[in-house]
Amino acid sequence: MAEVATSGTSSATSDQLLVVIDPVARRADGESVRIARDVLRAGAARAKVCLPDGPEEFARVLARRGSRRPVVVGDDRALVRAVELLHRQRELAGCALSLVPVGGSVSLARSLGVPSGAVAAARAVLDGAERRMDLLVDDSDGVVLGALRIPPLGARAAAVGRPWLRTCQSLVRTLVPARPSRIVSAPESGTARLRVEVDGETLVDLHQPVRTVSVVPCALGTARVEVRPASVDAEAPPLVAEGRAVTVSGAHFRYRADALVSGPVRTRTWVVREEAWGLVLPAR
Repeated sequence: MAEVATSGTSSATSDQLLVVIDPVARRADGESVRIARDVLRAGAARAKVCLPDGPEEFARVLARRGSRRPVVVGDDRALVRAVELLHRQRELAGCALSLVPVGGSVSLARSLGVPSGAVAAARAVLDGAERRMDLLVDDSDGVVLGALRIPPLGARAAAVGRPWLRTCQSLVRTLVPARPSRIVSAPESGTARLRVEVDGETLVDLHQPVRTVSVVPCALGTARVEVRPASVDAEAPPLVAEGRAVTVSGAHFRYRADALVSGPVRTRTWVVREEAWGLVLPAR
């Protein structure tokens, strides 16, 4: 891991920053990284810039931040990784994160209110204010900042758009003896049989196939759950409920939480933690 020497400035701000530049961001857009680094070093009282080589060094740098305020320069995955690390260290409540979005996927950052340009985002780090937000925490200690979806977006679109892939898969199945698999695929129609419970009340049960399930933190420590059953017309409203705890169970399923796809699992419970984390955003 490379570390850039701490810089000082006569700026009126007294913030001491730990600027952690994700390696993916450095490879994806080195110019934006340079701009963000220069703006932060010029505007902060003291800024220590770290260039971790991978997730393990990323975690070590964050754990040794001391009293410095962490600033992540990276994409949505880097932000989620930082929040998850702080959550598992039980230090999330007392730490305000900042983000300069650089990389391939920054849609989560935009949805949270982070400016998209390197200069604007870096200035928000220096001049913005902390905003507390709700968080979904699952029973494996994973976190969800924005939304989760079952099945993951694009899971079936990839196979539909590649007919040659299905042909190859069919050929392999004819040549290789069938073996039990721990992954149970959804039916060809794109549906799954899942039980969805919100605060202990069943919203949909296994007898009713569903096309999608989505869970989004909304307000006052609750999450909004939307289930679209397979029998419901495309233009009809989905089944909707709000609550603090959401449990999904049934056949093995995968889910997309923010920028990451996880699973397969047979059951998973998410609980809302009210105002569990803070993100520095442009002052209103």
